[in-house]
Amino acid sequence: MNMPGKVITSLTPNYEKLTDRKVFLWLALISILIRLPFFFRDYVDRDESTFILMAQSWIDGYLPYTQLWDLKPPLVYLFFAAIIYVFGKSFIAIRLIGALAVAAIAFFTFKIGKEVKSTVVGYWAAISCVYLLSLFGSLQGVMSEHLSMLFFMPALYILIKFNQKKWFLIAGILLGISLMMKLNLAYAVLGIAIFFVSQGIKEKKPFPGLLNMVILGSGIGLIIVLTALPYALDGSLQIWIDSVILAPLAYAKTLQTSILKVLPLGILLLAAGILSWKKKWLNFKDPSIPLLVLVIAGVVFSFFKSGKVNGHYLMQLYPMLLVLIGLALTNALVAKVKYYPIILLIAFLVPVESYIEYYAIVKNKEAYGTYFNGEGIRVPEYILANDLDPEEILFFEYHIGYWLLDASPPSKAATHPSNICRTDLFPYFSNPRKTSMAELEYLMDRVQPKTVVTRSSKYVFDKEYVEEDAYVRDYLSDHYKLEEIIGRAEIFSRLKGH
Repeated sequence: MNMPGKVITSLTPNYEKLTDRKVFLWLALISILIRLPFFFRDYVDRDESTFILMAQSWIDGYLPYTQLWDLKPPLVYLFFAAIIYVFGKSFIAIRLIGALAVAAIAFFTFKIGKEVKSTVVGYWAAISCVYLLSLFGSLQGVMSEHLSMLFFMPALYILIKFNQKKWFLIAGILLGISLMMKLNLAYAVLGIAIFFVSQGIKEKKPFPGLLNMVILGSGIGLIIVLTALPYALDGSLQIWIDSVILAPLAYAKTLQTSILKVLPLGILLLAAGILSWKKKWLNFKDPSIPLLVLVIAGVVFSFFKSGKVNGHYLMQLYPMLLVLIGLALTNALVAKVKYYPIILLIAFLVPVESYIEYYAIVKNKEAYGTYFNGEGIRVPEYILANDLDPEEILFFEYHIGYWLLDASPPSKAATHPSNICRTDLFPYFSNPRKTSMAELEYLMDRVQPKTVVTRSSKYVFDKEYVEEDAYVRDYLSDHYKLEEIIGRAEIFSRLKGH
């Protein structure tokens, strides 16, 4: 056997000897290696920074939405709070546990693929899952989609594997946790309910199907009640209702643009499904297949409801979709060794973002003596080195700096800088200001932060907020001076007498 053949053979597992333990360890290793260089970034996505701020506020004794505010359900913040509480302010701890979460999602993708078809299908679906949940865009951070699928996938596996009532309760609890991390998965849960009720009707046993759904719903309801309980005991249940239920509904209405943005994805998936059915690549007589299809349909429907789809959202599709793709390819193609060189080449080439980041952290170590990098780290270092007051700062960008400075945003709306312009959400956290301009006037002219941080060559807010952007830039020009530029971060200091 030639050298390439030996390499390929050595990297191809003996599927008959693959244990769950070996699979998880292998998935964890791949996930960590792909994501490792991003452990040292200040932030990968601004949402992750916001989750950290909300979590720190909870650790400091404030229930989510009471001191700071953001749109996500509360268990997202609990996940981050638990890590920070145990490990302290550690980017590495957060990102490492995030990498293990990705491995766990992929592991249950493996378990589903193995249950539905074979170890081979499950294994390659799981490997692909690690890649797709870690690459392309800002997926290297720990996102709410990662956390929601961490609990959704084991629930789905339980529903495929077991049929006892106790397992429906456990699955319901897991789905409840998932929903309290990402509400749009309610449509996927609806798909699950439709499947089991229709299966009962088809088998002329509607009562067991309905009873199982009641048990499943009880598990979901239990988690929802438990997340609301601290607010009820604190006499602030309305805050939970406004922030967890009403605000996301209002946001979904404001977010909705056009179904045309989601339509290509919907058409592609529908066409692939019909082709797989016609060609008999997928056996729809196997109950697991329509269950997976209905779950995918529920997730895609949530995209249509919002009129938006991006890399983050697609993480909620990948695990189920990869299992079906693996099934279809197994039946459509004849697996031969000649395919393995292509697979191996793709596996090594795809993580190009990771290779670039490995290079970047080495260069950062040479330049600054640390692997930790990014303006979100270097700006706080500058502020501390120059004895600037951390409590007198406003971050329009790099707001992870609040966490590193042991400071808090100057208003609830400023927790996530983009929330300043989401005026439709203001009523749901009782913001006394009614417009984004009023909020900005409060922040700039009433609070009067001594230090303001923005990003150079970038709009302060999204480009459609022309008036707000112009106000901030004009105000900075009149009342501040540009004190320092660190990377792409602009640090402004307030002029005396202004």
